[in-house]
Amino acid sequence: MIRLVGLEKDYEMGTEIVPALREVNLHIPRGSFVAIMGPSGSGKSTLMNILGALDRPTRGHYVLDGLDVSDMSDDDLAGIRNRKIGFVFQSFNLLHHATAAENVALPLVYAGAEHQTERALKALKKVQLDHRADHKPSELSGGQRQRVAIARAIITEPPLILADEPTGNLDTRTSEEILGIFEDLYRAGSTIVMVTHERDVAEHAARIIAFRDGRLMSDEVVPGRAEALAVAPRGGESS
Repeated sequence: MIRLVGLEKDYEMGTEIVPALREVNLHIPRGSFVAIMGPSGSGKSTLMNILGALDRPTRGHYVLDGLDVSDMSDDDLAGIRNRKIGFVFQSFNLLHHATAAENVALPLVYAGAEHQTERALKALKKVQLDHRADHKPSELSGGQRQRVAIARAIITEPPLILADEPTGNLDTRTSEEILGIFEDLYRAGSTIVMVTHERDVAEHAARIIAFRDGRLMSDEVVPGRAEALAVAPRGGESS
């Protein structure tokens, strides 16, 4: 699904060149659940921007689902994002004046797709929030707003979901419920790459990749997680 070969990213800071990623070689097969960890400045956010086709590497190659997207045009990158990637952010990034269903339908609106409301309700049902479809973000809890964001990310059924600190603004109980949704999506066949600075959150994934100073420092399998994730999902209450 994801293959990085000799990937590097530099930023210009005045007259100085600052390396953000250095010689990253990484393979994430389709159907993986991976957590990316690292301290501030480790390169994990830069990596997520590249994986999300929001930025390009300075050197090296990024192959996504068999396509080398390293040197694609802005229009082609936008097409890749629309077809293959769903984004979930720590801050939810919802439109405050729009209902939950309208927020979820936004990718379909931009694409001019049909059956927007029907598909939005279906996506909300997957995250157990269809009963709140007509509520605006101000009328929802933090956990419910993150469920709306996840529903928006999956409405186009992208093969890859990128989650950037998806539990960062949530309490422990709600975080567990949101992570349970990601586990269900993984079981349903999604490839999930999640950035987190919390080890206990990362251990919900089957694999943890750690960065420091722009370099991939470790790549470990979480003991027993693959077997645990293979267990049928459990129902849960909405938060």
